[in-house]
Amino acid sequence: MLSRTADHLFWMARYTERAENTARMLDVNYQTSLLPQSDAVALVGWQGLLSISELRSAYETRHGDIDVRGVMDFMVKDESNPSSIMSCLSAARENARAVRGTLTTEVWETQNQTWLEVKRMIRGGEFERDPAQFFEWVKFRSHLSRGVTLGTMLMDEALYFMRLGTFLERADNTARLVDVKFHALQSDFYGAASEKDQEYDFYHWSAILRSVSGFEVYRKVYRDVIRPERVAELLILRPDMPRSLHASLNEVVKNLAMVANEQSGETHRRAGKLCAELKYGRIDEILATGLHAYLTQFLDRVNDLGAHISRDFLIPSAN
Repeated sequence: MLSRTADHLFWMARYTERAENTARMLDVNYQTSLLPQSDAVALVGWQGLLSISELRSAYETRHGDIDVRGVMDFMVKDESNPSSIMSCLSAARENARAVRGTLTTEVWETQNQTWLEVKRMIRGGEFERDPAQFFEWVKFRSHLSRGVTLGTMLMDEALYFMRLGTFLERADNTARLVDVKFHALQSDFYGAASEKDQEYDFYHWSAILRSVSGFEVYRKVYRDVIRPERVAELLILRPDMPRSLHASLNEVVKNLAMVANEQSGETHRRAGKLCAELKYGRIDEILATGLHAYLTQFLDRVNDLGAHISRDFLIPSAN
């Protein structure tokens, strides 16, 4: 496959996944902002959302003080923000258009219709009228895109590069979410907490789980009250949790193997090593050595992996 074609497919999938992840985080922050809480606590949530995407300075330069409406508009409608939902869906559609002949009609029409529909919804004010419904729509369109891709695309390199983009993006986002949200919690994991603190913690951890569709999964797996170390274990180490780091890296390794070429051995080795560390890791060891340090290193390694994938497969040769 031509590296330029692989590049468009890879980034089409990444941008679609990024739009869904942004919608998930905004939806959870919006829902929790409706709960009884102080303005200061609510503000921490919106600051954290910008920090996850490394966009706080960009937001403050453009909008000044952080407030709910400003962050929502910046992360949904602002096309000068490359990580906004509008920017991501636009970029996904443009990448799909560039490789229209490689995609099935159903995949192209799904991407194109998503872009046309989101423009209509934003112009019509549907986002402002019901943000929660808008975020559910974005998530649904991402699910639809993945389903149509798996259901209609030939199982060849085109599909594998799309899957690579999806799961590399998902690993990056889940790691950022866990890192920022754990940092936002002020109480100690094991320290004594008041009844009010415990109530806040329940909503805090529930929100994190709901942002990755993990609330029901947590209940099924652990059958216990929500505990932070188990939330971390679920989202980092569980291979059967669809949005966990382990599950995402499993897919990255599997799809890398399907597109391997003569120069990708080192990239595959790095991905396999990272996956093996997740497979044999223990959450108590991770927490003992420092969750923030662990996730910071993980993000560095995922970014490095993305750079190696680009070098091996995606950047067009000079010839």
